[in-house]
Amino acid sequence: MNIKAFGALAATVPLEQLNIQRREVSSNDVQIEILYCGICHSDLHAVHNDWGGSIYPIVPGHEIVGRISKVGGSVTKFKVGDLAGVGCIVDSCRECEHCHEGEEQCCEKGWTVVFNAPDNKHGGTTYGGVSENIVVDENYVVHIPETLDLPSAAPILCAGITVYSILSYRSRFFYRNSK
Repeated sequence: MNIKAFGALAATVPLEQLNIQRREVSSNDVQIEILYCGICHSDLHAVHNDWGGSIYPIVPGHEIVGRISKVGGSVTKFKVGDLAGVGCIVDSCRECEHCHEGEEQCCEKGWTVVFNAPDNKHGGTTYGGVSENIVVDENYVVHIPETLDLPSAAPILCAGITVYSILSYRSRFFYRNSK
């Protein structure tokens, strides 16, 4: 599907309106109408190719909050109308020990980030949340409570998840190794 986004065509140009292609919703996917998307410093580094390897055009944004607008036939965790969020990771091998323990950030075969990464499962390159919508496997989407201030909730999907992730991983690591 063809949607509007804001991205850069090269490291030295400002963001501009682009039309990008999103995949169609498959059986385990949800489509999210993006309401808010934060931009953090790593987005800017990627847009400006400060770390090398940026793929253009690039559409940044990994702090995504929105409303589910479509669900695939096998989706069980979400329904149309739910508030949802997407952070940095949108896929992993799902086979290694880390993935089975909910530690996709430590995936032995690597993971796919929400933007500027090869999409090994669906082809092409991933595009971020500075766009109208996004299609993501339900396993990489979180529920956002209706009571949260949505613009304030978006940054939690980067800094908040980063802190939670390492604390969660460390506590499981120490628990396993204390037996």
